[in-house]
Amino acid sequence: MIGIRALGQSIASHTISNLDRAKISGKDEDFIRDKIGFVSVARATPETQASDLCVAAFEDLCKRTTVRANQLDCVVVCTQNPDGKGLPHTSAIVHKKLGFPKGVACFDISLGCSGYVYGLSIILGFMQANGMQNGLLFTADPYSRILDHKDWNTELLFGDAATCTWISSNPIYRIRPPMFGTDGNLGHSIQIDPVAGTLSMLGSNVFKFCMTVVPQQIIAYLTRESLSINDIDIFLFHQGSRFIVESLAKKLGLPPAKVPFEATHTGNTVSSSLPLLPLSRLNDRPARILLSGFGVGLSWATMILDNNQEISDET
Repeated sequence: MIGIRALGQSIASHTISNLDRAKISGKDEDFIRDKIGFVSVARATPETQASDLCVAAFEDLCKRTTVRANQLDCVVVCTQNPDGKGLPHTSAIVHKKLGFPKGVACFDISLGCSGYVYGLSIILGFMQANGMQNGLLFTADPYSRILDHKDWNTELLFGDAATCTWISSNPIYRIRPPMFGTDGNLGHSIQIDPVAGTLSMLGSNVFKFCMTVVPQQIIAYLTRESLSINDIDIFLFHQGSRFIVESLAKKLGLPPAKVPFEATHTGNTVSSSLPLLPLSRLNDRPARILLSGFGVGLSWATMILDNNQEISDET
């Protein structure tokens, strides 16, 4: 059995205050605090690449655990903003920077806000199919590289971060088979503008999508797994905005204490937003964690992590 052993993170060190930009953006402070929820956003320097954020996330993982490069069998990087033009693949660049052994399999996947759930399923299946014991799943999407910094509909939302999840044969959490969904007909709702070359987003489309198909899938998933809402200890939703997270909680009738919003000082970090949330909770080991990622594609995915009671305490 393989599953999640530990996580590391890297949050861009430069912080931009949205409150300081409230007037120029035409927003008031209450809107920033209570609706989008991002008081500040974390931003990487212009020269920082996705691979640099990945390297820092692995270094953080090493501080927390005993994972070592010579243990690894595979490396998967989830990013839509790869180093350079995507050649070579970012995972190969991470491999070089961290000096991983040549026998390590490395590849990238391109997914946005649902990418962590998809990525966990992909790396789990790849490792199981090939008899692997230890792998790393990175998420890194420096969206600051594709923003129009005068477009306040996106500029106030996105932050830069990366995470590194250690997938191990001695896991803290087992991974249940997820449930997926895609509506390519609404893909234009979050896309790179073909003329400007920067991110554009139709917020009303995204919100309607979040309030309809996402809760429907969560309910369907719980039904499939013969579980109720009361059987889940904590619900971790993609941190698209405070309003989206809180509205989903209300739509599903969830107690606010079970649905954290913790992106106040990072912003929406895309595929990294979900894995940033469990970091402070792995030691507490709640019995069941539900993950729901949704966004670019439009794509959505739901998964449950189960506490592995038989885990060794060695990390």
